[in-house]
Amino acid sequence: MDPRGWAEIALTIIITIAVAWPLGAYLARVWAGERTWLDPVLRPVERLLYGAAGVKADKGQTWLGYAFSFLAFSIASFVTLFLILRFQNLLPLNPQGFAGLSPDLAFNTAISFVSNTNWQSYVPETTVSTFSQMAGLTTHNFLSAAAGIAIACAVARAFVANRAETLGDFWVDLTRISLYVLLPFSLLIAVALMALGLPQSLDANVVAHTVEGGKQTIALFPAASQEAIKQLGTNGGGVFNANSAHPFENPNAITNLIEIVAMNALSLACVFAFGRTVLARKEARAIVAVMVILLSCGAGVIYAAETQAPPALAAAHADTSVNMEGKEVRFGAASTAMFAAATTGASDGAVNGMHDSFMPLGGGMALFLIQLGEILPGGVGSGLYGMVVMALIAVFVAGLMVGRTPEYLGKKIEAREIKYAMLAVLVLPLAILSFTSVAAVLPVALKGLANPGAHGLTEMLYAYSSAAGNNGSAFAGLSANSPWWNTTLGVAMLLGRFAYVLPVLAIAGSLAAKPKLGATTGTFPTDGPLFIGLLIGVILIMGGLQFFPALALGPIVEHFQALQTIAAH
Repeated sequence: MDPRGWAEIALTIIITIAVAWPLGAYLARVWAGERTWLDPVLRPVERLLYGAAGVKADKGQTWLGYAFSFLAFSIASFVTLFLILRFQNLLPLNPQGFAGLSPDLAFNTAISFVSNTNWQSYVPETTVSTFSQMAGLTTHNFLSAAAGIAIACAVARAFVANRAETLGDFWVDLTRISLYVLLPFSLLIAVALMALGLPQSLDANVVAHTVEGGKQTIALFPAASQEAIKQLGTNGGGVFNANSAHPFENPNAITNLIEIVAMNALSLACVFAFGRTVLARKEARAIVAVMVILLSCGAGVIYAAETQAPPALAAAHADTSVNMEGKEVRFGAASTAMFAAATTGASDGAVNGMHDSFMPLGGGMALFLIQLGEILPGGVGSGLYGMVVMALIAVFVAGLMVGRTPEYLGKKIEAREIKYAMLAVLVLPLAILSFTSVAAVLPVALKGLANPGAHGLTEMLYAYSSAAGNNGSAFAGLSANSPWWNTTLGVAMLLGRFAYVLPVLAIAGSLAAKPKLGATTGTFPTDGPLFIGLLIGVILIMGGLQFFPALALGPIVEHFQALQTIAAH
């Protein structure tokens, strides 16, 4: 731990904000349907798509219509991807000759990519064909990200509306976000990554000759194009099992910086776009400040923990001057800490299994960042509407303290909105703690654990936290490719995505129907340090709903170890 490491973390965050601010201005124009620099090329394509799909761009939808369209699109996406994965052996571009995925694995993977979770119970380079990667997984990297940003767009419109019934049109938002944001910027990132060494190939593999004179067969995929949207859309789900720890996905320090910035920039841009859309730029900057403070603290704690002497090495009287266990040795502890915090805070399974080798405090912080909800800065779109939910709870608490009806951005926050908000935030503890407690007493679930005792319990807790939080990163040590884990993790992903989004859209519909009010002397300020501190407190409390009850499981570890022994036999 030294000043250079802290400077690296700070510089990465500064660059991310510097990229997100102008990107947010551009995104706000896309949300509003205003003219952009891509209009001469993409406007005819946009009109063609509307005509082919029968979409009327000038008509809006109520929150129920918006929600129904979102659900219908997600169901159709799931069915299509499930069939592609199940029958990939019958489809083209399968130079590896891979068989179709099992029903439970295809179910889990399809839900994973449709929900923007991108949890991987499989080894990509030995399981998924080139066609499945490109036509199936990469396509849904775009579409699931676009759907999340569309929900954020609808929430922003709710605060602008004055006694309105509509939130815009889901199909229009999905189309514009895909065409004007995700496609062009993914193309730019993919070209940059190819220039910096990432492969982009349809060949099955390449044979390398080692220094010893042997041969090594290395899998190949169109990695650069997949990596670009994987990071930009906060997806995860790389073409290699190690994800961004694999040199074909992240070969050098420059690509590492690009990937960290891309992972967070669009999520932060959604907040800046929200501020421009609602005409509340100061309030948006307050939300960004909360995101940056918590993300910086998380990265700082991980960096401090991972640069300490490992107790096991100290007890063995070994050299403890350098602790590289669990670190990305090519980039160092600071970069690893920033990548880990960004991965767990940004709903991105970009580095699978790295946290299993962390020090206890480092791994615990990664787990806690997921359990805060995908808000730091979270998934694209989901980070914004997750923060809005937390902000509504914060102003409601403030209203109780001063004895007046709370307001946020010109909208009164009443019982209906808070009930929906609590439905949304309680999804995480319900899914995480319920599934973990059941799995902890079932031999069929315990067979998947590689480690005994408390560490094995953490692997299960992390898996369900990652699934319910639509994060996708893994703690490693858990063999999740079994009917139990594939099915229950898939259900947790469904709850984390759809049981959260539906109350959020209900909140948006309720706010849109209310009159737009002006600020008064009694309005609680939501753009200053007081609100920032209150919001951080609410977020920490909400995150503690599942983190601290999980710590109470410690006394049953001995019983848990006995159950694991039974399962092993």
